[in-house]
Amino acid sequence: MAYLRYSDDIETIQPDEQESIDGIIKGMTQQTETVEKREHHAVRASHAKSSACVTGELTIANDLPPELAQGLFAKPGTHPVAIRFAQGPGETLGDRVSTHRGMAIKVFGVDGEKLPGHDADTQDFVFATGPTFPSGTAQGFLRDAKQIGAATPLPEGFKSAVSSLARNMNKVLTKVATPSPKADFFGHPYSHPLFDSYFSQAPVRYGDYVAKLAAFPASVYQDQLKDWLLDPHEDEDGFRHATVRYFTEHDAVFEVRVQLWANAESQPIEDTSVEWPANDSQYRTVATIRIPRQEAYSAERVRYFDEVMTFRPAHSLAAHRPLGSVMRARLQVYNALSDFRHRENGVAAQNTADISQIPA
Repeated sequence: MAYLRYSDDIETIQPDEQESIDGIIKGMTQQTETVEKREHHAVRASHAKSSACVTGELTIANDLPPELAQGLFAKPGTHPVAIRFAQGPGETLGDRVSTHRGMAIKVFGVDGEKLPGHDADTQDFVFATGPTFPSGTAQGFLRDAKQIGAATPLPEGFKSAVSSLARNMNKVLTKVATPSPKADFFGHPYSHPLFDSYFSQAPVRYGDYVAKLAAFPASVYQDQLKDWLLDPHEDEDGFRHATVRYFTEHDAVFEVRVQLWANAESQPIEDTSVEWPANDSQYRTVATIRIPRQEAYSAERVRYFDEVMTFRPAHSLAAHRPLGSVMRARLQVYNALSDFRHRENGVAAQNTADISQIPA
């Protein structure tokens, strides 16, 4: 199969894009301020409530074909990783408000040219459930951020009702047609966080090529979580408790796969709401993440992950530069909101450079 090559001119920047990005930063900062007044603490503007804070190893496969042996994945080997699993909302809500989830990965010991401003030998991947980001573009991101911001002051019961409505609508759509990514974004099933797959949702440079990346669960013990469902009436922190309990008994394994860019028309760079068709190119395995059994929520480690540590698309090799409208927005939005949160909490942000900096 012939894959399309990366070049510096594959992106198309709309004239009003910076205005949209400025609006996202303003709106999400206001959202964070609203939550801070309620919780008396500034939390992440998305993925505020962590489920597990763990460390493990990423092992790059041997003998990858040339189109897959690119960037971080150019040489076989093993790298330490730190991973934060979290729920979607930018506030600390009960788990009956089950929206999309996040899996933020920091890979250590990464050599090579970095993006400007990134001064550590690390590579961050910020993944979420769902192969697409429904907002599509920076302009859509702004629209959706305004809607979420308007709902932030409302009672948790309202948010639970919206999540339930979206989840039930998607159940119907799954039976009769195609599930809605936006409905899943606001109403994700009550599934186990370690049974979910996680996606970059937007493309990145992949050395000489372009790709979307994902992490798929790949152990027999995770397979056994297929029928697990949270009862939110019994445990409002059930996702955390289930994930922590899993790690006391079992390792977790995820296959890192990439979907290379092969068709400029059906696999757009600028619109993340479009799922790249598998008949153009399929996800192919390039590495394995193994997370050993461990204490996944110790107080000291959680404080470090949640309060000090930063995961950003900007923490990247030049060979994996984020691409497209949403990613260009994220490069600025993540930095601005992280700086605001750390400043409000009086905590010095840390671009963690070595796995030894993470508490046990």
